[in-house]
Amino acid sequence: MKKSDFNYLLPDALIAQKPLAERDASRLLCMNRDTGQIADRQFTNFIDLINECDLLVFNDTKVIPARLFGKKQSGGKVELLIERILDDHHAIAHVRASKSPKPGTLIELDQDYQCVVQGRADNLFQLEFAGAKLFALLEQIGHIPLPPYITRADDESDFARYQTVFAREAGAVAAPTAGLHFAEAMMNKIKAKGVQTAFVTLHVGSGTFQPVRVENLYEHMMHKEYFAVPQATVDAVRQARDRGGRVIAIGTTAVRALESASKSGRLEPGFGDTDLFITPGYQFKSVDAMLTNFHLPESTLLMLVSAFAGYDSIMNAYQHAIDHAYRFFSYGDAMFLS
Repeated sequence: MKKSDFNYLLPDALIAQKPLAERDASRLLCMNRDTGQIADRQFTNFIDLINECDLLVFNDTKVIPARLFGKKQSGGKVELLIERILDDHHAIAHVRASKSPKPGTLIELDQDYQCVVQGRADNLFQLEFAGAKLFALLEQIGHIPLPPYITRADDESDFARYQTVFAREAGAVAAPTAGLHFAEAMMNKIKAKGVQTAFVTLHVGSGTFQPVRVENLYEHMMHKEYFAVPQATVDAVRQARDRGGRVIAIGTTAVRALESASKSGRLEPGFGDTDLFITPGYQFKSVDAMLTNFHLPESTLLMLVSAFAGYDSIMNAYQHAIDHAYRFFSYGDAMFLS
C-alpha cells in the first residue's frame, strides 16, 4: 500500500486542544473487527465491554517535561526537545534555532542552567548538561512537550493530564494517549470486576507525530523507541490465553511493545530498542483487541490500526467519527477494536 492511501480530511475544529474536565468523559467508538459494525458509546461503558477472563495491558511510561527554552551567547533564541536521556548529564535532542548550533555552542537555559552542543547525529543533537542531574533539571525548568497539533502553550494542568494515572517509568516525550482516559475510578472498577492487568514500558518518542514522508511504505525508516516487556507480563498473557480470555492492549504503544517481544513467534520477556513498523498484512501474535485514540493522517499509527482491524473498516470508522464530530488525537476520544 502507499502512504497516500492513509490520508483523510479532518476539520481543524475536531482536533482536541484541551482535555475534557474528567478523564473518562470522552466518547468511545466501538468496532467489531469481524463485521466492521460500529457503535457509538461513552468511555464509561468500557467496563461493560471487557470480561473477567480478559487481560488489559497498559504502557506505564511516564512523560518527562522534555521541552526547554534558552538562548545562545549571541542572544539567539533556542528551543530544545529532549528525545532521549542517555545518562545523568547527556541527552540527544531536537534543536530549533535560526541557525543550527555548531559543536561547542553554549546554550543558556532558565535559572542559570546551561548545556553544550557536543555534536550531531542525523537530525538530532548531542547535548551535555553541567550541574544538576538531567531529570532534576527538567523537573525544575522543563515544559510538557505537547504535540505539534496542539497550538497553545502548555500550562500547569498538562503536568497531570498529559500523563496517565499509572505512569511510573520516566522517559517518554509523548503520552501513550489511550491510557489518558483511565481515571482512578475506572481502574478500581476493573479491579473490582476481577479483570487482570499487566504492564509494559515503551518510551514514546517525538517521531510518533511524524507523517511517513515516502510514498512507498517499504522505504520508510521507522523511528526507534525503547521498550521493555517483563516476565510477569509474559506470564499474565499466557494465563489469560489459558482461561480463554483476550489480551487487550491499551494503546498502540502497548501493541508495539508486545509485538516487538513476539518476533520469535511467541511472546518472550525482553527489552531494547524497537523499530517495528506494522502495516496491513502483518500477522499479530500477542494482541486480540485494542483500545486506541484517533491518529494523524498518513501516520504509522493509522497504518498499525488498519493492519489490526482492516484498512476499509478503519477508514470507514474514521469517516464515521468525523461525521459525528468525535474529538481527535491526544486529548481526543477513543476507539475500541474488538
